[in-house]
Amino acid sequence: MSENPSTASHGHGASSHGHGPFIAAIDQGTTSSRCIVFDKDGRIVSVDQKEHEQIFPKPGWVEHDATEIWTNVQQVVDSAVHKAGLSAADVKAIGITNQRETTVMWDRTTGEPVHNAIVWQDTRTDALCKELGRNVGQDRFRRETGLPLASYFAGPKIRWLLDNVEGLRERAERGDILFGTMDSWVIWNLTGGVDGGVHVTDVTNASRTLLMNLHGLRWDEKILASMDIPAAVLPEIKSSAEVYGHTVGGVLAGVPVASALGDQQAALFGQTCFEQGEAKSTYGTGTFMLMNTGHEPVNSYNGLLTTVGYRIGDQQPVYALEGSIAVTGSLVQWMRDQMGLINSAAEIETLASTVEDNGGAYFVPAFSGLFAPYWRSDARGVIAGLTRYVTKAHIARAVLEATAWQTREITDAMTKDSGVELTALKVDGGMTSNNLLMQTISDFLDAPVVRPMVAETTCLGAAYAAGLAVGFWSSTDELRANWRRAAEWTPRMDAATRDREYKSWLKAVERSMGWLDDSTVEE
Repeated sequence: MSENPSTASHGHGASSHGHGPFIAAIDQGTTSSRCIVFDKDGRIVSVDQKEHEQIFPKPGWVEHDATEIWTNVQQVVDSAVHKAGLSAADVKAIGITNQRETTVMWDRTTGEPVHNAIVWQDTRTDALCKELGRNVGQDRFRRETGLPLASYFAGPKIRWLLDNVEGLRERAERGDILFGTMDSWVIWNLTGGVDGGVHVTDVTNASRTLLMNLHGLRWDEKILASMDIPAAVLPEIKSSAEVYGHTVGGVLAGVPVASALGDQQAALFGQTCFEQGEAKSTYGTGTFMLMNTGHEPVNSYNGLLTTVGYRIGDQQPVYALEGSIAVTGSLVQWMRDQMGLINSAAEIETLASTVEDNGGAYFVPAFSGLFAPYWRSDARGVIAGLTRYVTKAHIARAVLEATAWQTREITDAMTKDSGVELTALKVDGGMTSNNLLMQTISDFLDAPVVRPMVAETTCLGAAYAAGLAVGFWSSTDELRANWRRAAEWTPRMDAATRDREYKSWLKAVERSMGWLDDSTVEE
């Protein structure tokens, strides 16, 4: 974790951005798409970002318009490149990172999506997943895929589309339909779309479909048969860092498209967690913590996912354990938009800081069930421990503590599965600007929390991988030398308080479970 002082201070002169070359990264995220241009030092030269519509057709259903997203991607790329005053000649490669599991299917000849993209948070495949579990249950495909059978993953979403969009199955079996997670959709369109667009995905995104065998890194024919998904729709699986094709049209025409990483894996890469036992946690809409477990997949017996961390070209793949929390940043948005208790996300810290503690209140935000380590889709949100004493400031504090406690639960599970103790947690994402939250996480984990200079580690990871693919950076050692610490929090809480509070939190979690029973499961 220690910085190399000789690299930490170098390159002050290089930030006059006349000197190229550069790498561009596209981050197609859950709420917005953006493009960031980076220089050789991994510093941000320019950024552009555009939000897209969140579509909620029914409770538990979440969709995006993939056409709107592709339009936005083109706009943010044009704008970021324009703001930096660059041309295609200055940009050596484009990297892609994306919201994972979000599923789009489109017509190969028209390029038109056959339905809105079904977003990772969407729970419409719950019943289908139960049915697919048959007498085995959630672990039916875990040995092959590293994943529980859950509505979160892309495979069941494909099956839902095949079953529910009129005539789609026939067109898919004829070979007219392509499936992709958002990386595939963006790469296909960037590289020409209907005119020779490349239909690929990388190992990290493929590992989130429930359809890829983790050991051979290829589509699993048995699972495809069980889920009734025709292989013809699937993209070709590639490494995370290689040239997939070249951009056709737009300001970056001719530039190699040279990396794809699911957003959380991109953050792991951008945080330079290249050694076994190194971990990062990204605090966004949801929170995702990944720990590098080396070249062998580690099976989880504690509710974590086994996933591909990254694969550089033809090198050995690197695996990771992942814990995901469905609701963290979106809980702050909920406090702002649905409850009106704060006017801006930043205000949560100010409000929570007006009290010393949570006043006995615990907030379990199981809005769409509990993710790791429980995987309970029957859970719903609860605020427990309320008395007349509790104010909105205590609730604000409980909101921040919810994110910290859920982080602690995942860290505990990772240690149990991997046998590796967490030495420090590298953090990134929008919520890391909240100092009270970062201190609380350090207190609850009893470990240092470290935030890097470039908080945009998701984009940085995609840029790093693309740069490695084209020789812009020589090795992961060079990338590690680029990583710089901006802030660090160390624990201040005494063990007795921590243990007592953790017990109360776990009690509150228990009370969120079993809210839905079979008769109330949302149709």
